Amino acid sequence: MTLEISEEIVASSHLTLEEVRLGFAIWLFQEKQVSLGKCAKVAGIHKMLFQKELAKRKIAVHYTEEDFERNMKSARYE
Repeated sequence: MTLEISEEIVASSHLTLEEVRLGFAIWLFQEKQVSLGKCAKVAGIHKMLFQKELAKRKIAVHYTEEDFERNMKSARYE
């Protein structure tokens, strides 16, 4: 699925397209609709940069036990 944001809306927001994408990605993350990695892709930035943006805004990263176990499994196979 593709989300189109008209240039008129971006211009009237006084934000860059990148800022709009980041804002949307942060909203998705805060609403717990999409994972951190996928939100970073929506924003068009690396996961670490996305985490830094969350930290700047004092938004906690939801990190579940399942996330930890998944990360541990993937770390073993790298």
